Amino acid sequence: MPELAASIRRRWRRLRQLVRPRRVDFVWSPGYELHLPGALHDPQRGERILSFLAAEGLVREGAVHAPRPVSLKLLARVHTAEYLDSLLDRDALVRVVGFRVPEEVADRILDLQRLQAGGTRLACRLALAGGGAAVNLGGGFHHAFADRGARFCVFNDVAAAIDDARQRGLDGPVLVVDLDLHDGDGTRAIFAADPTVHTFSIHNLTSEPREAAAATVIELPDGTGDAEYLAVLRRRLPPVFAAVAPELVVYLAGADPAADDALGNFKLGPEAMLERDRFVAALAGAGREPAGDAGGAPRRARPPAVAGRVPLVVALAGGYGQEAWRYGARFCAWLAAGRVIEPPTTEEIILARYRRMAQRFQPSDLTAEAEAGGDGFGLTEEDVLGALGGAPHRTRFLGYYSRHGIELALERSGVLDRLRALGFEPWLEMDLDSPGGETLRVFGSPGRGELLTELRAARDPLALAGFELLRVEWLMIQNPRSAFPADRPALPGQRHPGLGLLRDVISLLILVCDRLGLDGLYFVPSHFHLAAQSRKYLRFVRPEDEARFRAMCQALDDLPLGQATRAVAEGRVRDERGEPAEWKPVPMVLPVSERLRAKAMGEEYEAAVAAAAGQFRYSLSPH
Repeated sequence: MPELAASIRRRWRRLRQLVRPRRVDFVWSPGYELHLPGALHDPQRGERILSFLAAEGLVREGAVHAPRPVSLKLLARVHTAEYLDSLLDRDALVRVVGFRVPEEVADRILDLQRLQAGGTRLACRLALAGGGAAVNLGGGFHHAFADRGARFCVFNDVAAAIDDARQRGLDGPVLVVDLDLHDGDGTRAIFAADPTVHTFSIHNLTSEPREAAAATVIELPDGTGDAEYLAVLRRRLPPVFAAVAPELVVYLAGADPAADDALGNFKLGPEAMLERDRFVAALAGAGREPAGDAGGAPRRARPPAVAGRVPLVVALAGGYGQEAWRYGARFCAWLAAGRVIEPPTTEEIILARYRRMAQRFQPSDLTAEAEAGGDGFGLTEEDVLGALGGAPHRTRFLGYYSRHGIELALERSGVLDRLRALGFEPWLEMDLDSPGGETLRVFGSPGRGELLTELRAARDPLALAGFELLRVEWLMIQNPRSAFPADRPALPGQRHPGLGLLRDVISLLILVCDRLGLDGLYFVPSHFHLAAQSRKYLRFVRPEDEARFRAMCQALDDLPLGQATRAVAEGRVRDERGEPAEWKPVPMVLPVSERLRAKAMGEEYEAAVAAAAGQFRYSLSPH
């Protein structure tokens, strides 16, 4: 009788999945964000994906769900009591995450992983209940074993979610498809004796024994590219689907096989990454199967045993660097819309986030003036001294922002919290009377011993005729407590490594232009790397300078930024006569207004750049 009841439940679940419309749910929480010193992961990856989907109108009402932390009772079902007890010792956590963190940060790491494990559990419940796909915009901690954690994975969210599904009545087979760059060793080990959970992993190095009751372990060499990877996936995964006939698929869609991943050593391009994701989803019945792989392999029919819909759970898993979110964004957009939608650049999504934040500010928040009709008169020290005939002492940055307003903006944006996560106690200082321009400084503590950020800027109506610009005279962002790694030595002009905040600071400066009605940013890069880091959105004021810069970039195209900068500084970029191409500090602009964008990036400007291009031919000489 129990077997008959279980069979009826399975048949009813399959029928319900076939008749219900396919839906996509997303699981996310602001608690997923945690900035850690030295970490290459993007703590805002989930938020960026969700923001992109919302901007495209792909998030239906009620489709975003907030998880709760997974209980210790559930974790104790997949982890040993000794291991969970050991996490009270901070040294145990050091062995898992790879570096020592302050006690309060250690607690936040544990809270974050319990919350994201709760996200994978919730995604499983949603997929099983609705017969559709559910994406946890986090999770994928597949290196957590029953008796230990490893490589930043403390709790195995996949194992906990599957165990929770078992407790709630799922008794059919489960397939875990792990396409993170790294071996899904912890998940395989936890289910090594369970033939009802098949773990399928394609990775760059098998780090634990392969033995398991149901597992497919595929190791590919460094440098694996699109055609080889997709051919292996298409050849090996469909037979596993057919043999397992899963009633639940958990897919770890790691972004780290991508060629531009900060830690990865595979060479997959964006199209191949999306085709990988679509292929897995198509096998589970989530949309159409891709037409073919990058190597031109013919489309294979989906095995009849899995022709129906199978609940699909997606966790983001690995992915390192500021571009990792874009791979998850493409896949989620395809799941939700059934078509390929290219996400914006990272710079654009960061700026969009800050612009949403800026909409919540009232002018009085930033200026420290009372609103009209409010309790105060809106007078500042500058106003009063001017009325009395005394020398006014400026109190507002750029004539607008109070110190409190700037601190409030940095607080709400999360910038100060990111500095606190690095162990600093940020302290803001304004110097509005310096001869080179008004100056903002952020120190590492109220004692002003460690300078983290220094910005000197001024409003300038004369730098470019017909436009008023925010002239940035000096911008320095540094971490004085950090050291340059051996493979990335200091660039010219650097004393310390950066804080990873350049894109955020540029976005905040663009918001200043928005608020003050300025046309854009204006600055003069003193070194090649400063211009190269900004080349997506900034242009040299004179078209011939832009043409010269592009020619230099072409000669240096195969070099990393650090090596390219040193090549310029060492005089190894030569013109047609063999003379060194010296770097010329000439002005650049970042257009904010449409008027300046048309002038600095429009057809006439590009035509002038093209006309000047013939003057510059550079090559890179050997050492």
